[in-house]
Amino acid sequence: MGKLEAIEVEFNENKVVYTPGESISGKVTVKLNQPIQCKAIKVSCNGFCGITTKINDTAWTTEEQYFNNTISVADKGTLKQGDHQFPFKFLIPASSPTSFEGSYGKIIYRVRAFIETPRFAKDYSTEKPFYLLSLLNLNELPDIWGPSTSEVTQQFTYMLLKTGTIVLKAETDMKGYTPGQIIKVSAYIHNQSSKSTGHIAASLVQRVTYETKKPTHELKSIVEAEGGGVKSGREVKWEEQIIVPALPQSSLNGCELIKIEYYVKVSLKSPDVSLTLPIHIGNVSLDKKRCHSKKEIPPSKNELVAPEAEAEPSASSSMNTPAAQPEGGNLMNADFPNKRQSQAVSPNAFSYAPGLFFPQNQPPNASAPAPSGPSSRGSTGATAPYPSGNGAHPMAAPLSHPPPDYGTSAYPQGEFSCSFMGEFYCHKG
Repeated sequence: MGKLEAIEVEFNENKVVYTPGESISGKVTVKLNQPIQCKAIKVSCNGFCGITTKINDTAWTTEEQYFNNTISVADKGTLKQGDHQFPFKFLIPASSPTSFEGSYGKIIYRVRAFIETPRFAKDYSTEKPFYLLSLLNLNELPDIWGPSTSEVTQQFTYMLLKTGTIVLKAETDMKGYTPGQIIKVSAYIHNQSSKSTGHIAASLVQRVTYETKKPTHELKSIVEAEGGGVKSGREVKWEEQIIVPALPQSSLNGCELIKIEYYVKVSLKSPDVSLTLPIHIGNVSLDKKRCHSKKEIPPSKNELVAPEAEAEPSASSSMNTPAAQPEGGNLMNADFPNKRQSQAVSPNAFSYAPGLFFPQNQPPNASAPAPSGPSSRGSTGATAPYPSGNGAHPMAAPLSHPPPDYGTSAYPQGEFSCSFMGEFYCHKG
């Protein structure tokens, strides 16, 4: 057995989540089996962002330092056999960005303790991470009020012959959401061609940009909902609802190397027509009393119809009929339900910290609708402490499994299947 039995860093009250501008304090415990000579015992607190060009690599090609402070808690001398404790305290700069972990970069915070020994003797060190969360109040973002809207018109070509046009319009009910809230997606499709279209889909997409000499862009489809096609000459209004899972916020204020964006992609297959609806993900939800009145998409003139050749549902799909239609939605044609909604959140998806979830501040009388079906299974509370402040309050733990079975819930209509699709790709440009 060596001279040193253990060297550990402990935070007061076992707290590991902090906010910028807060103090972090604790103690370093040193347990010795024999006396040792030391030049000093030092404790450092630092935060930085590291970017790499290889997935999940820690050999950083670009770094950004936020702070790096070191204090000496013991001077030169002899440490006797037994247990020793050395308190420390640091002030976290108010400009520090929120912690983040992605495939090509991380924002890391840690406290390190090390014993400096005389020349040729072995040095001893240890470290412990902590996490920062700077709340993003959606109400403070510019141009956040009202729905996110877009439209596109595209020629429909079949067998090299133009057969008409497809008009696709879509919107989300708001531009900002917090984890646990519901994105209400409405789409209007006018098939002005002589052919039926393929299925329609809506997906929540995350785009992360890592700034290096040659920036890396990483896209991930988080959640996807799918409906049927539209027959020739038909006009259809399609509505769907997507639950926002636990996700990093849109803005990492104070970080110049990582940019996070979210949008809802609405697309048709055969022909391939798509549009994007930019949205924000935050920690403090929009005050709906301040939201402008929502502009409705033109009402449907025809009912939604099934495609001519419909695929067989997967074995994991639920075939139960929903107990009620989505709140505020139109009744769908019984021959053509929405096909499925897949929760594609990987356990290793972009996150702030393992097991860390973030709150939302729901204004009075403005909470998101809750499912009437069975509640999601698993842990119902956060697995890491969360600092209170700014009127925010803790929510349930992140969804590491699918949300409630929509086949028996009031929203959305249709089948439900769960698949960790791992549907992400990256490109450099």
